[in-house]
Amino acid sequence: MVELIDLSKNYGLQTVLSIPNLKIESGELVGLVGNNGAGKTTMFSLMLDLITATTGLVKSKQQNVSKSEAWKNYTGSYLGEDFLVPFLSPEEFLTFVGKLHGKNKADFDCFMLEVEDFFPTEMFTKGFIRNLSLGNKNKLGILAALYSSPELLLLDEPFANLDPGSQAWLKEKLRELNQEGVTILLSSHDLRHITELCSRVLLLDKGIIIKDSSVDSNALTELETWFMPSKKY
Repeated sequence: MVELIDLSKNYGLQTVLSIPNLKIESGELVGLVGNNGAGKTTMFSLMLDLITATTGLVKSKQQNVSKSEAWKNYTGSYLGEDFLVPFLSPEEFLTFVGKLHGKNKADFDCFMLEVEDFFPTEMFTKGFIRNLSLGNKNKLGILAALYSSPELLLLDEPFANLDPGSQAWLKEKLRELNQEGVTILLSSHDLRHITELCSRVLLLDKGIIIKDSSVDSNALTELETWFMPSKKY
């Protein structure tokens, strides 16, 4: 579904991402792990055409994302607070997102019922987004990505600042969407979340994918071992 070809991003003389070739097949649930500065957000940003690649390209359904708008119609994403509109209420923001994807009031009402356990109804009209807690901002951004009914979903650190109940809800929702055929890429510093959810893990270090493997019963231990400082020097 998605292919990264000879993709790199430089800032001055520093290369922050270099991926010769990577394919994500339709229906995969892929986890992206790595320390801060490993290149995870840069990779997602290039996949969403938010920044310009130094070399190479990203294809989504065979279309170059930097040359086509078609991928935006089936892609949902949330990479952080910058995706929100702080002077709107949550309801206004989701209504705005919905209109971009042809959603109406009935769709909105139905969606609110589906997500009540994750983001209570009273929160939709309670003040401006800028006044929400970090956790609730994260929830809202995730909901906006889900509300577009995506075929491809990209989430950067979706579990950050979420309480345990919300984390459990989100994990179950992601499993449900993946079973319905949605292709999902997510990053997380929580290796347990990644190995519980994903069937494939990409390990990024200094902008390079150094491990691309299927998840098995040993995946968590192997990842934890790699991240131990004593094992890396």
